[in-house]
Amino acid sequence: MTTSAPRPLVTAFEWVPAFAHGLVRDLRVRWALEEIDEPYDTELFNARNPRPEEYLARQPFDQVPAFREGDIDIFETGAILLYLGEQDERLLPKDGQPRWTALSWLFAALNSIEPFLVPITIYDLFHQDKAWMPEAREAALTICRKRLSRLTDALDGKDWLAGQFSIADITMITVLNNLRHTEIVAEYPALVAYKARGEERPAYKRALEAQIADYAQEAA
Repeated sequence: MTTSAPRPLVTAFEWVPAFAHGLVRDLRVRWALEEIDEPYDTELFNARNPRPEEYLARQPFDQVPAFREGDIDIFETGAILLYLGEQDERLLPKDGQPRWTALSWLFAALNSIEPFLVPITIYDLFHQDKAWMPEAREAALTICRKRLSRLTDALDGKDWLAGQFSIADITMITVLNNLRHTEIVAEYPALVAYKARGEERPAYKRALEAQIADYAQEAA
């Protein structure tokens, strides 16, 4: 008699406010797993309470997601997506320029785009009543628009950043979601279409439904 290996385990929150649905980064990992038809389990934590000490050994910044498969523990979504991409060419080309283009854009999404989008969200959602906010937001918006313009140029008529769909697109599309409460992305029709292509993928829809279903458990 053989025993099957344990399924991958993804940590997530059991509840977040509605404005954060689809923004918590476990969605990126869920999406990747759905793209390769890999069943997984979730371990849910209360976002309003500190995680257990044991969890800090797996995720030293007390965030989600963390990922476990067998005796492998990984934190940070970029690292998790890279791990999954190494296992399946549907997520990451095996070699050549397409592979390195996908990896470059994976890191670009996390380092050259996301840090310049998130401040807009923070200002809008948490600092609207601050006297200094409009000026700070305008400065951040100038940089944000420059980054989005460069991203638009890089797409240059392509459906996906590396030619074929990859973990770079999973990351970039979810990064763009940080601005969904604004009309900023709408200023760039190519990005609107790119984002729509990603969100129309069945795997994205399944991942989002699964994330929200986990939130509904506490609400019930």
